[in-house]
Amino acid sequence: MTLCYHIVLTSLLKKAPFRLAQAGLSLALICGSASIAAQDDDSTVIYPASFFEQYTPVSANDMVSRIPGVDVRGNSGGGGRGLGSGGDLLIDGKRLAGKDNSASSQLSRIAADQVERIELIRGSSADLDVRGASQVVNVVLKESGRRSSVSAEAEIKVHEDGTIDEGGSLSYGGQTGDFTYLFNLEADPQYNHPRRTEYSYAPDLSLNETYEEDMVRPKTQYQTSMNLGYDFERDRFQFNALISDEGHGAQMDRDFYAPYSTTPYKSEFEDREYDQSNWEIGGNYEHSFANSSRFQFLFVSNDQVRDSIRERFSVENNVRDKNLYLESNNRTRERIMQTNYNWRLTDTQDMRLGLERAQTILDTELYYGVESSTGTPSSDFGDLVPVASATNPGSTVEEMRYEGFAVHNWTLNSRMSLESTLLYEVSTIEQSGTSSRSRDFDFIRPKLDYRFDINNSLQLRATAERQVSQLSFSSFTASANNSDNEKDTEAGNPDLTQEIEMRYEMGLEYRLPNDGGVLSARAFYRDIDGVIGKVNVSTDPSKVVSATGNLGNGKRYGIYLNASTRLASVGLPDAVLSSSLNMWDSRVYDPILGSERRFNGRGYASLNFRHDIPKLGMNYGFDLRTEFDGGEKTVEVNSLQSNQNGTRLDAYVSKVAFNNVTVRLQVDNVLGSDGCRERLRFSGLSGNSALTEIEDSCFDGGGRKLQLKMKTTF
Repeated sequence: MTLCYHIVLTSLLKKAPFRLAQAGLSLALICGSASIAAQDDDSTVIYPASFFEQYTPVSANDMVSRIPGVDVRGNSGGGGRGLGSGGDLLIDGKRLAGKDNSASSQLSRIAADQVERIELIRGSSADLDVRGASQVVNVVLKESGRRSSVSAEAEIKVHEDGTIDEGGSLSYGGQTGDFTYLFNLEADPQYNHPRRTEYSYAPDLSLNETYEEDMVRPKTQYQTSMNLGYDFERDRFQFNALISDEGHGAQMDRDFYAPYSTTPYKSEFEDREYDQSNWEIGGNYEHSFANSSRFQFLFVSNDQVRDSIRERFSVENNVRDKNLYLESNNRTRERIMQTNYNWRLTDTQDMRLGLERAQTILDTELYYGVESSTGTPSSDFGDLVPVASATNPGSTVEEMRYEGFAVHNWTLNSRMSLESTLLYEVSTIEQSGTSSRSRDFDFIRPKLDYRFDINNSLQLRATAERQVSQLSFSSFTASANNSDNEKDTEAGNPDLTQEIEMRYEMGLEYRLPNDGGVLSARAFYRDIDGVIGKVNVSTDPSKVVSATGNLGNGKRYGIYLNASTRLASVGLPDAVLSSSLNMWDSRVYDPILGSERRFNGRGYASLNFRHDIPKLGMNYGFDLRTEFDGGEKTVEVNSLQSNQNGTRLDAYVSKVAFNNVTVRLQVDNVLGSDGCRERLRFSGLSGNSALTEIEDSCFDGGGRKLQLKMKTTF
């Protein structure tokens, strides 16, 4: 079987110019199968805690990462719309009512010695609190009258510029009777020192100028969270809370050079301040009835602040003269409640009915001031002259959404299941401030999920669904632009509507014998109405302006090929090689260009290797990823931009040292790869007027970074 897969995939890949992914997939397919102590129970693979002991794990995340073919993404309500029922991770069979404080973030906080087993659920079941994922990971904790443990991690990062950044985390969790708890404190160091060099060319490719940009961003994210649960005989309560603060400053220097000159003819300095914080609380109550039916009530409330002040100065003879003040304030609040009731219809069918209410509120302000010889300076605009046409002293966008859903799960026979979902939502979006209006929407969202276990190792899955995107309300109002030096603000578009798409997907997953690995192939096609991009909102032909808007109907299609296998056949039973080849394409008619274009990337290839040496308490590996060029272009009303990220390689080695302390050394961006950008500027509409400038720049993203982490449990 393994050789058959190798021959088929290799013959296909020979026609593609992606040799790295081809070699990785071929090697992975050849080298599968090992004797592993995992238990296969129909569509569920069970890994007892004893299986992971040889690897000396510290957290539940260390355990999950040893399972081939598992990529936990966390819980999602489907495009960010409320809580929904989507997701791929459960803890003790329950979902966590949270967004920032999600179940996936708990994996690194749960001590390994508290885990009883890990279940990999490939089927669809009425007993699952989350639906729709190809597989669900369930982390089952030990049942004990009393248990507790403390997990600690210290981290040091050494950056390419020599800066040393420190951080760490501390988690305390356990159980007392029917009460479970988990508390966490974390300081995540996120210092960065990126540099950019840009060359400006005339249309005849003669050099106009060169500019160099150097930014320093000292930043640490501080976060504290807790998760509490209590079980009665038929009832379960769960409460979660999180507070986070990642406010920071940043300073930027720019030097502009005439062609082939080494002395700048102009210099600029920018000072930026970011006030970024959020809090979230969530809860879940569940009651199980004597007839095995269940009632659930979930809620989430969060509040996020994203404020920034950007001040730009011209610099001459070490004297700074302010010429730009840009203050952007954003506050987003969500209040979501959901109830659902699940019961058995027959031995092979069950039904879930639910209702969700979600309120989302965005408050924005934008203050735009420039240096000018006309007008009156204002202290609210950094003592510069206000630009009235772009200033937004206050706007509010609010969405009130209700949705009812019904989920029918039908086990057709011992090998086939069909899950049918019908969701109906109504919503009202109201906007006040610079533009006042109210719009009503209603959508029907059906979904079919069919699964066929061809045998215990091979599963076929087919899905079809109608999905509605979550709008970014910041696109409704004027906002700051910090990515284009010649464009300080973005226009808002109160007419923006949701993307509506039909999704069709079919996939095959094959689990190699004896838990030797996983091979999967998945093809998809999406028909999207109202693709979101940039549209022309100009009122004056001499001053073209674009804003986020709906382009029209688009298509997106592609294939995902993944292989993750243990290398037992080459004498490395504790080594796992994983590779991915993900390719896609898309088409949409762009009214600015007057022609079709891609609106998504081309895909990427990745190769990941991990080798555990249990006798030495050691493991090492690498992660390699490269993106395919020729992908998405950002189309503005008078510019075209394309980006290309360089090949990324991260490598690490980890060792269990003294007193059960795990030491991990990691090097990020080993190759020192840059991300590059090309921007074409036009005298009028992009692609329909004269080309005026070509900008070619590369960005090092902060360069290489060395990380040293030490973690333990006691």
